[in-house]
Amino acid sequence: MSTPAAADHDLDELLDVALDAARAGAAELLARAGDIGALRIATKTTATDPVSEADLASERAIRAVLAEQVPDDGIVGEEGDDVLGTTGRRWIVDPLDGTVNFLYGVPQWCVSVACEGLVGVVLDPLRGETFAATADGRATLDGVPLVPRDPSVELGHALVLTGFGYDAEVRRAQATIAARVLPRVRDLRRAGAAALDLAWVAAGRGDAFFEYGVKAWDTAAGEVLAKAVGLEVVRLEPFGPLQPGILVGPSGLVTELRELVTEPPA
Repeated sequence: MSTPAAADHDLDELLDVALDAARAGAAELLARAGDIGALRIATKTTATDPVSEADLASERAIRAVLAEQVPDDGIVGEEGDDVLGTTGRRWIVDPLDGTVNFLYGVPQWCVSVACEGLVGVVLDPLRGETFAATADGRATLDGVPLVPRDPSVELGHALVLTGFGYDAEVRRAQATIAARVLPRVRDLRRAGAAALDLAWVAAGRGDAFFEYGVKAWDTAAGEVLAKAVGLEVVRLEPFGPLQPGILVGPSGLVTELRELVTEPPA
């Protein structure tokens, strides 16, 4: 599906919708945070990949806002069925990115809402931080323009964010990549919420991010943020047990990191 051109849409209106939807989802999560006994946890792709009542309640709230404000748009959500739209716009929603963190009480989880390629919002309910961006190059944290880190950072001084999958074979392959990257960079961070990782890189709280196996709902809002502050977004091709991934950072750093995180030559 092609992404609509920004000029064809009122980005401010779409951003307002994304903010309303993210706030609605965040309210459901905050109401359930810490009440693990009431979460009714199930699993998805593997026995260690959970989905909770909090995920589902958040997505229901987000979809209700979208149904009211942009009823003819398409929707892709992590937990619900896809909705086909008639406008050429598609909303991509992660109602709770960082579910394991949420369930353990680790304060690193968020809501991600994007109108594909046009606007993106990553809302961190616990910190009360809202990262927002539009395709015309505006990116803010709580309304204040984002200022990214020095784009000329060298690989050896780079703080790199990443994430791991749930399948054991996938994690083994990701560990091999991490072993290649770690000696070459300042440090490697794994916090457990890809959407928030991307928002943090856009805000200069890290220099780059990479991960295999992420889905559109993990990255759609973060990609808008990254591009708005001038970062490069590169698709990583699958290899071995690893599904397609993403690499984000300043162009020079991306070039060096790409050699470390992609399949080595035979």
